[in-house]
Amino acid sequence: MVDPGTVVNVIKQARDRRTAPLILELDLTEGIVETAPADPISAIMSMRRTNLRDVLDGLRRARSDHRVKALVVKVTGGVGLALAQELREAVGALREAGKLTVAWAETFGEGGHGTVPFYLATGFDKVYLQPTGEVGLTGVALEEPFFAGALEKAGVRPRFAKRYEYKTMANTFMEKAYTPEHEESSRRLVTSLGEQITAGIAAARDLPEDKVRDLTDRGPLLAGEALEEGLVDHLGYRDEVYAFLRKEVGADAQLRYVSRYNRTHGLARRIPQPGRQDVVALINGQGPIRLGRSGRGGPLPNSGPAMGSDTVGAAFRAAVKDDRVKAIVFRVNSPGGSAVASDAIWREVVLARRAGKPVVVSMGNVAASGGYYVSMAADTIVAQPGTITGSIGVVVGKAVVNDLLERVGIGLGSVADGKHARMFSATKDFSESEWERINASLDTIYEDFTAKVAEGRGLSRERVHELARGRVWTGADARDHGLVDELGGLDGALDLARKKAGLPADAPVRSYPHASPLERLRPPESSEDRTAASARFDGWGSLGGLAARLGLPSAGPLTLPGSWEIR
Repeated sequence: MVDPGTVVNVIKQARDRRTAPLILELDLTEGIVETAPADPISAIMSMRRTNLRDVLDGLRRARSDHRVKALVVKVTGGVGLALAQELREAVGALREAGKLTVAWAETFGEGGHGTVPFYLATGFDKVYLQPTGEVGLTGVALEEPFFAGALEKAGVRPRFAKRYEYKTMANTFMEKAYTPEHEESSRRLVTSLGEQITAGIAAARDLPEDKVRDLTDRGPLLAGEALEEGLVDHLGYRDEVYAFLRKEVGADAQLRYVSRYNRTHGLARRIPQPGRQDVVALINGQGPIRLGRSGRGGPLPNSGPAMGSDTVGAAFRAAVKDDRVKAIVFRVNSPGGSAVASDAIWREVVLARRAGKPVVVSMGNVAASGGYYVSMAADTIVAQPGTITGSIGVVVGKAVVNDLLERVGIGLGSVADGKHARMFSATKDFSESEWERINASLDTIYEDFTAKVAEGRGLSRERVHELARGRVWTGADARDHGLVDELGGLDGALDLARKKAGLPADAPVRSYPHASPLERLRPPESSEDRTAASARFDGWGSLGGLAARLGLPSAGPLTLPGSWEIR
């Protein structure tokens, strides 16, 4: 027989849990994923990773939730600058709603980069630092390797052509140092990013910008120095941070990860609506752009995603076909890739707008070259000031390895039927007629690219050429030049889409393709089926695919070189 007293206590405890104040937590040690991976195996394996939408939606809900009293975030080096700016905006809105926000870290860059993590932390009410930690506020730098000398010694001859002088991918292989245009572009990038970080820290810590620059030049700063200079509020360990929080909001406060809070809170508040609700569709385009279906960009479980034109195109078609979808937000985080695949995705954006559905692009850390191509037809482009974008240009080429093969004693025989049959073979240089074909292709792609930029952005062809030529811009500079419309994050893009569609401010967002990881394993019935917008599972594949996965050149002509994530 159940003891009535026990039942009463259980009910009381459940009621207390529902009414107890909440302290939301966020741990950035493993970073944040933009979206669940498209292929089903990766999606299942990443279910425990923190998702950007969960964080943004959770913090938005927390603003009006009287139970939520505080947010505490363990800040590490796991996010890029644009994503840090996105989180800073969300935290700022939470602060305006009267919630206490606290950032803490064991260190901001122990023997590494701490500028961006510290910049993020300054967006909070209080900043805690472990007494043995440092503030690695050292500024912004960009290091770019040039392999021409090494390739020459190895017997490899790079053969590239580009449009135009700022398209720097070819420089990586063909130059031994910066060209004047390459240095100019890179210098402006780090200057713009440095200006953003300095201004943000100065405003948040109530310091003059000149003082922040002086502290940056002195960095990294020891914990005591950072406290004395007003960069942090307290020195303390994790237990002291949490003790402070409970003192401020109540000893009975419960801890809840933001992602978990968002999912449970959302379910609790989900009230069935009569009829079918109008929604905003969210389509994610992540990683290098390629023909075919999306999937992993490599063979390892933690390999980044790749954006497939078939997958993204099917997602757009599904959203257009769904009469509940009144607007589309296209989240783009990509350094580029295949020109043909980029053009196929661009076409789907155009068709969605023709169907009467506004399209708003939200740019992540990087949306450059092909990443800009797929974005430029949108009604509105929204980027963070620290987004890396532009790179409107084209490059193509190959590495000729004949001398290397000869040095190591490898002979090669070949037969061909067709004058250009071995055009892209790594064992022969381009002939004069092959160069003519390459240059014709580059001219056509560049002219088409810039013409579409001019049409989409409402700029003259001459002005687009001035801004293009392969040059990379920060989001802040791109906005000033008309390549981007507004500065902001995913939340702002979703709000803008709602307004364009005449939807209420709380209109729901539905991800496309909308299918569970297990549903994505089902073969599609047609190219219009929603599971056609699911990704493939990338195994090791053919020998050629294996070579690409081992890092041999495989990038498309619309590609941003290297890693442009400033930390």
